Formats: sequence, C-alpha cells, structure tokens
Amino acid sequence: MISNANDLTERLRKRLESERREFEELTVDELERLAEHSRHVARIAVRTIERDMGEATGKMRELLAKAWQRPLIVGLSLWIGFFGGSWATMRWLASSIQDRIVTRAELNRDIEDARRTLAQLEVDTWGLVLHEIEGERFVVVPDGVLANPPWWVDGDRPALKLSNE
Repeated sequence: MISNANDLTERLRKRLESERREFEELTVDELERLAEHSRHVARIAVRTIERDMGEATGKMRELLAKAWQRPLIVGLSLWIGFFGGSWATMRWLASSIQDRIVTRAELNRDIEDARRTLAQLEVDTWGLVLHEIEGERFVVVPDGVLANPPWWVDGDRPALKLSNE
C-alpha cells in the first residue's frame, strides 16, 4: 500500500472528526450530569426552604416581640444558602469550561503540529507524489522538472511511470 499526502490528510481529517465527535459526546454527557446535579441541588434547597418555613410559622407567636429579627435571619439564611449554592455551581462550571478550553488549545496545537509535519513531508519529498491509476504506478513530479514528460496524470501533471515488476 502506497501512502501519499492525500491519504495522510484523509486519515488526519477522519481522526479530527472522530475526536470532535468524542469531544461533543463528552460535552453532552457532562451537561446531562450537570443538569441532574442542578435538579438534585434544587430539590434539596426546596426541602430546606419548606422545613425552615414550617419552623418559622410554628414559632410565629414567640416572634411577635421580635418580629423583625426572625424574618431577617431566615432571609439572610436563605440568601446565603442560595448564594453559596450558586457560587459553588458557578465555580464548578467555570472549572469545567476552563478544562475544555485547555483541551481545545491542546487539540489545536496537535493539529498545527500535524500540519507542520505534513508541510515538512512535502518539502522532504521535493514535491514528488506517488499515484496509482488502474494498477499502474506513477511518480508525479513538479511542473517544469521534465522538459517533455512521457506521462501525464490527471491530464495536467507530469509523471514518470514505474515498473510493475
């Protein structure tokens, strides 16, 4: 099997597509877990609120003398609970997003490395390309290398035919 720049490009394209699909699947999974976690936190918060409100209404008679203190304490508690939960969730989301940004930067760096490698391969092979048409093998050379090329590939690219032996 003869490999050429087109094969390498195709394999690279397939690999990048596969990695992109994998990245998207991981992102979907992560978002689903985040949604489930958020629902769980909300259920806990609702139960906590219901419990706190039940206790607050049960002691309403005791609080008439200090009516402004109890609502203030309950309100601050709820605010701190929601603020703390929201803050923790946002920190977790920011960390998750940052991890994905780093992963994407690494993937972009890998892609650039692959492109540089491909460019270096093209330089190292002096522009020669191996080509096979219906079992016949050719070496496609850059334009201007041969004054009267004996073969043409794809109608406009000069080539030399290789022996099949």
